[in-house]
Amino acid sequence: IYADPGKRLELYFRPKDPYCHPVCANRFPTSTVLLKVRRRTKKKKQLDTEEQIQPEVQFEMEILGTVTTIYKFQGMSDFQYLAMHSGPDGKQTSMYDKVLMLKPEKEEFFNRELPLYIPPPIFSRLDTPIDYFYRPDIQHREGYNNPQVSGENLIGLSRARRPHNAIFVNFDDEEIPTKPLDAAVQTWKKVCTNPVDKKVEEELRKLFEVRPVWSRNAVKANISVHPDKLKLLLPYLAYYMLTGPWRSLWVRFGYDPRKHPEAKIYQVLDFRIRCGMKYGYAPNDMPVKAKRSTYNYSLPITVKKPVSHTVSVHDLKQGLGTSSASGAKSPASSRYKLKESIYIFQEGALPPYRQMFYQLCDLNVESLQKIIHRNDGTESECTERDGWCLPKTSDDLRDTMSLMIKQIIRSTRPALFSSTTSSEDGKEQLAYESGEDEDDEEEEEEDFKPSDGSENEMETEILDYV
Repeated sequence: IYADPGKRLELYFRPKDPYCHPVCANRFPTSTVLLKVRRRTKKKKQLDTEEQIQPEVQFEMEILGTVTTIYKFQGMSDFQYLAMHSGPDGKQTSMYDKVLMLKPEKEEFFNRELPLYIPPPIFSRLDTPIDYFYRPDIQHREGYNNPQVSGENLIGLSRARRPHNAIFVNFDDEEIPTKPLDAAVQTWKKVCTNPVDKKVEEELRKLFEVRPVWSRNAVKANISVHPDKLKLLLPYLAYYMLTGPWRSLWVRFGYDPRKHPEAKIYQVLDFRIRCGMKYGYAPNDMPVKAKRSTYNYSLPITVKKPVSHTVSVHDLKQGLGTSSASGAKSPASSRYKLKESIYIFQEGALPPYRQMFYQLCDLNVESLQKIIHRNDGTESECTERDGWCLPKTSDDLRDTMSLMIKQIIRSTRPALFSSTTSSEDGKEQLAYESGEDEDDEEEEEEDFKPSDGSENEMETEILDYV
């Protein structure tokens, strides 16, 4: 624990009980000394009498060294869960000898009939008391009526749902919007107060003229705009597709990709790097590391990360700190730009993340484009699964891309494949997964999960606008 500053020291009151939840100590720097004090007591007796005289006490002190780090137990103890079972008569019986395997057991140990016992993995995320800031009911003016709220996804009655400024469209919706909501217009006009914002607006308009469908990451790679301003600008110029082959993409107002076969090239492909021993490398050998893992879940035994500063509307009006230290290091024209690899798939290069959302036109490989354009001129129907492409086109693209990535990994790290040669004399053949074999795919991808919140993923943009 001392070697890792990001961890907290745990103290178990019942060390032999695996279900004991510890109390945690925080790490603090200090500048103190460690003092060793020895107390010596000498008892003397008089020879002529048995009466004792006052003992002689001596103290010896020695400084052993300096202390630079201390741990303080300032939190509360967590709830404790005992492996007990309540019988019909209310009698409590211990289950430790039945659920704990202290030595290798035979099959009978696992086949015994036992009461259901499922201990929770964690009780409290926080061990320090916090103020919930409860507020009294708001006193409204006379004649005020509570707003109408739907029963679906209802969390609380304290306030009405916030008005959103983005328009969401499902694949089966008949009509598509031709103009933004008034709220989106007013919000953008409110923050668009300097020439830089005007320029960004014009650049994004030109992008949608050249290409009517864009992903947010693709926009970030072509325009230098602060993410918080882009969040307000996109609903002003485009609507968001929720489902179908253009899901998670922004579409120019008035353009319906379901009616234009040429919109096939703008469809989205959800690609994840396949991982498993049958592909020649284990999760730990992956050259593309996950940004976040379920194993790094924030627990009470870890130190909380500092909270990032929330950008306010006032900051947006002021240009979001153009004179800050970060601005001095990089020019304003490219300060917020992402690399092209964030949305373009190139031959011979690994994706930056384990899960990527590519548009078909951004797959810059000739063999992949041939798969996409197999039915050019003969498109007859736009389906929710495949769009204007032939059925199973996405599966064929994923198979080909997986083979290319395996070849890249083989060339850069041949040691991983030294013990995986098969009877096929080294044929670089992938055990392809079909689109329907979802169970196998989930097993292979169980070793690593897409990193929540990273730039590559289909970020839950709905939350930004609702």
